[in-house]
Amino acid sequence: MNMLLQYLRRQYKLLLFLAASAAIFAGVLSLYAYPAEAVGYAALLCIVLGLLFFAVGYAGFLRRHKELEQLKKAVYETVLPLPHPRSALEADYQALLNAVCAHRAKLLTQSENSRQDLLDYYTLWAHQIKTPIAAGRLLLQSGGETDREALSAELLKIEEYVEMVLGYLRLDSDTTDYVLRRCALDGIIRASLRRYARLFILKKLTLEFHETNRTLMTDEKWLSFVLGQILSNAIKYTPEGGTVRIYPDGETLAIADNGIGIRPEDLPRVFEKGFTGYNGREDRKATGIGLYLSRRVLTNLGHGITIVSRPGAGTIVRLLLHEGRQVAE
Repeated sequence: MNMLLQYLRRQYKLLLFLAASAAIFAGVLSLYAYPAEAVGYAALLCIVLGLLFFAVGYAGFLRRHKELEQLKKAVYETVLPLPHPRSALEADYQALLNAVCAHRAKLLTQSENSRQDLLDYYTLWAHQIKTPIAAGRLLLQSGGETDREALSAELLKIEEYVEMVLGYLRLDSDTTDYVLRRCALDGIIRASLRRYARLFILKKLTLEFHETNRTLMTDEKWLSFVLGQILSNAIKYTPEGGTVRIYPDGETLAIADNGIGIRPEDLPRVFEKGFTGYNGREDRKATGIGLYLSRRVLTNLGHGITIVSRPGAGTIVRLLLHEGRQVAE
């Protein structure tokens, strides 16, 4: 009964038109003095014919309703199994509906991929951060003045992991806080070197820093983040007693080390997210995120980065510090 009422509401204009037409038809015939029996018979034929059309239309209405009920079960499909359109307008509506479904499926896929990427990264991050935490706990248990420096180094590693995950989240956020202004490059480098000084001392690494005497338009915080990632890698993969050099090289800033280097087959992929290469698999402490984040940050700042390396001959990272984006006055 409910469906019948809905169909009557849907067709009420047509029903009113048919009723008015029948009344006009009967009135005109009566004016011409046609017998009442003939007028009644004609009206009855019109009513019967109207009921037949009504029944056929109502049956189609019920069939369409059942088809739409079935479509609810396929609502998460990319393309809905819609019935054959009866008109060009209905075909347009179906095309629009399929386009909406396809777009929604694309968004769901992107959301799921992003969620899986975050899950994979957090799983790896939680596993990796356990190492400096465990080392710090052992140092606290052993005590001693010498162990304080080592403990500070482990805390720095934990801080680096935390900054990395924050950078990972902020890069995909719509509210990334880039603040571009003219900065002294040497000041940014010195701040990063002071932060990693303990790690240089603990590994007995020699540092050679040649001033650039340069200013550029950049974001100091994010450029410091990139320098930290590069210095961390240089310290990690340079053996004890090695050398790390920072110097201007034309329009670029070079960070060079005489560490273990990168294999030729790994070099083209070092900026891929999650790629650790042979060195990362051997070290078992690499996340494969640092260089990926560094290139994305530098690209957003209008800068660039290149790496050249040979196994056993060290690595040279060059930052192409163009002026980057212009700050709106």
